[in-house]
Amino acid sequence: MAVNRVVITGRGAVSPLGIGVAELIEAVWQGRSGVKLMDEWRQIKGMRALTAAPVPKTDAKSLLPRSMRRTMGDMAIHATLAAREAVEDAGLSADLLGSGRVGVAIGSTTGSPAAYETFYEKFLAERSIEELKSGFFFKIMSHSCAANVCLALGITGEQWSPASACSSSAQAMGLGYMLIKSGRQDVVLCGGADEVHHSVTMVFDVLKAASRNHAQPLVTPRPFDIDRDGVVCGGGGGILVLESLEGAEARGAKIHGEILGFGHINDCSHIANPHSNSMSAAMRAALQEAGVAGSEIDYVNAHATGTPQGDIAEAGAILKTVGSKVPVSSFKGHIGHTLGAAGALETIIMLEIMHRQEIIPTLNLENPDPQCGAIALPREIVPRKIDLMIKNNFALGGVNTSLVFQRWH
Repeated sequence: MAVNRVVITGRGAVSPLGIGVAELIEAVWQGRSGVKLMDEWRQIKGMRALTAAPVPKTDAKSLLPRSMRRTMGDMAIHATLAAREAVEDAGLSADLLGSGRVGVAIGSTTGSPAAYETFYEKFLAERSIEELKSGFFFKIMSHSCAANVCLALGITGEQWSPASACSSSAQAMGLGYMLIKSGRQDVVLCGGADEVHHSVTMVFDVLKAASRNHAQPLVTPRPFDIDRDGVVCGGGGGILVLESLEGAEARGAKIHGEILGFGHINDCSHIANPHSNSMSAAMRAALQEAGVAGSEIDYVNAHATGTPQGDIAEAGAILKTVGSKVPVSSFKGHIGHTLGAAGALETIIMLEIMHRQEIIPTLNLENPDPQCGAIALPREIVPRKIDLMIKNNFALGGVNTSLVFQRWH
C-alpha cells in the first residue's frame, strides 16, 4: 500500500464574515465578529438563546444556475461556493475533476434544517404532499453538500459525507488525509457546511449549552473567559483541497501546508459531557502519527466553544499534552460555532497564521477563567515562529478529533 505525504493546495470559504477566503482572513485579522442578534427568534416560546453568526445575505441566483439550486438548501450552496473557490485556488482542471482520481469528503450535521421545517410545516398542517417539489429530498439528505458539490463540479471519484455535528469537517479532513495517504485517491475536496436556523440553536438552548447573553454590544461567545455562557451557532462552508505531495509538485501547485497526523478517539463515558482524557488521547494519537512530540508544537487551535464544561476539559487536555507555554486560541468569537463547517473554516485561518507567522487571540476573552488559565492564552496578535500546529474539534456523542499541521517551507 502506498504511503503518500498529504498537502493542502486549495482553500475555499463561505463564512459569517463574508464570501471568500480573503473576506474571512481580513475580518479575523481586524478582530471583527460575525455574531448578530436574531430578533425574529423572540417569537419562539421558551427560546432564550437569541444570537447566531449567519452568512451575510447573498444573491445565490447570480452565483449558481437554477438547475443546481433546485436541489440545494443554504448549506449545500455554502459548500458549493466554497468548493468552487478551493478548486480555483488549487488550479484543478475539469479533466482532473472528472478523472475518477478526485473525490470529496464533505460533512454536515444534518440536511438543510430550513428545508425540513418548510416541509413539515406544510405537511403536518394539511397532511398532504401534493405541493412537494421533486428537488426537496436532495436538500434534506444527510449527504446533500457532498452530492451537490460533486454534481456542480463534475467529480467522479469517491464521495463521503461524515455526519458528526461539530466534528464533521474535521473528520472529513482526516478521511481525505487517509484516502490520499493510502493512494485510493490523488486529490480530495474536504470540509463541511451548515446553516443558521433556530431549530439548531434550540438544541443547544434545551441542553443549556447555548449563550443567552444578547446584551448590546454583543460580546459572545467568550471561550475561556470567566463570564462565558455557551455556544453561538454559526453557518457557512469551508473546503480544503488535499492531494499527494507528488501530485502537487507534478502540477506545480502552490502548497499551503502539510497534514502530518490525525487523531480520532471515541469517548463512551457520556453522550453529552466532554471528557478531558479523551481529548488528550486524540491529540496524542495525532502527535504519534505525525512523529512529533508535544513540546515541538508551536500553536494549538482549540475547539473551545465557550461552554463552561467544555472549555475547562479542553484546557486540561491541552495542558496535559503540550504543556503551559504553547499559545492557544479559539476562533469561535469571530465566526461563532459553525458546526459541520468549523474544522475546515478554522483550518483556513490557521493556514494564514502559519503564513503570516502571527497568532490570532481569542476574541471576547477579557478575564480568563482560572480553571482554564494554566494554558497560554494570548490577548493580542502575537508574532511568533510557527512550524507545527494542532487543530482540535470535538462533538456531542463522544467524537474527538485532532490534526497536526506543518508549515510548508
